[in-house]
Amino acid sequence: MRGRLKIYLGYAAGVGKTYQMLEEAQEMKRQGRDVVIGYFEPHGRKDTIGRTDGLEFIPRRRVEYRGTVFEDMDTDAILKRRPQVCMVDEFPHSNIPGSEREKRWQDVQVLLDAGIDVLTTMNIQHLESLNDQVWRITGVRVRETIPDWVMQQADQVVMVDLTPRALLNRLARGVVYPPEKALEALKNFFQESTLVALRELALRQTAHEVEIRQVDYNSPGFQAVPADGDVTDEPPRSQERILIVVTADPSTAMLIRRGKRVADYLHADCFAVAVRTNWDRLEAASGERDAVERHLNFARNLHIEARLLGGHDVAKTVVEFARLNGVTQLFLARLSTGRWPAFGGRNLVQQVVRLARDMQVIIVADRSKQQAH
Repeated sequence: MRGRLKIYLGYAAGVGKTYQMLEEAQEMKRQGRDVVIGYFEPHGRKDTIGRTDGLEFIPRRRVEYRGTVFEDMDTDAILKRRPQVCMVDEFPHSNIPGSEREKRWQDVQVLLDAGIDVLTTMNIQHLESLNDQVWRITGVRVRETIPDWVMQQADQVVMVDLTPRALLNRLARGVVYPPEKALEALKNFFQESTLVALRELALRQTAHEVEIRQVDYNSPGFQAVPADGDVTDEPPRSQERILIVVTADPSTAMLIRRGKRVADYLHADCFAVAVRTNWDRLEAASGERDAVERHLNFARNLHIEARLLGGHDVAKTVVEFARLNGVTQLFLARLSTGRWPAFGGRNLVQQVVRLARDMQVIIVADRSKQQAH
């Protein structure tokens, strides 16, 4: 049996995610369950550290990288110990280069596959599909992200909430960070307007996670029985099908996140396609081929079906693929003048809009050069 995953979700450091996780771990221990701490990041918070009393710690592994020794979670040691439940703080963490797996969430997948239940923590700004929105809110491009499908596989997502005013009060009292670091945080990330916006994102995401887990009106787990009698836990797919047009332009990453997020909300199938036209004649230095491949791989990592199509007419190839696959919504990026190739006096967006009259065409603005706020 695969282990169960429970995520404690917050919108900023200091709201109490780790504390709540430790509270549940202590309750599990009182009930007689075998609970261990696989990774714990105390950040010097005395109340949180106090909640670890009596819990078994799995020693961290020490890894040398560029002359410095780092400590990280020892997944192999946890597997060897084989507890019933393992606590893993900071779910989105990037492992030290050279580790067997790149991300901590991938280590957690290994624990779950071994039948170990996992409690873990993360903030909303680390969810991949919200990366662009978080950048516009905070001015910070978050590099450590988790694909949305990983969160969707969690058995429970619990939001640990605290009002921004209360969080700022905790920060001022030195509960979250030491005084010098707290002062710097107040000047930057911990502005009240920023915290309010992030909290709203977290509340919306939590509501969405609750919705997708309660497809059958509060049933413990939705079960669909197809004609062949096999039972599946997957929610029913909608009639909507989404197609994302992939190009070499950097805004494509933003477009993929937006399209995937809409597809998840609609429970819709999602495709990403690029059209190969004159690649053989492109100079290697242009990097266009590499950029397209990188974007297609990014889509695949988000569990989007990505394909590279051949054709001389990009718009016609895209629309024909869309019709053959029953696409109802087609996502394109609206780029600045001159960045889409023009054919017959029309750029690609105009051509697609003209050809795809039987489907909804969503043109997403390119905000990559706008001032973050």
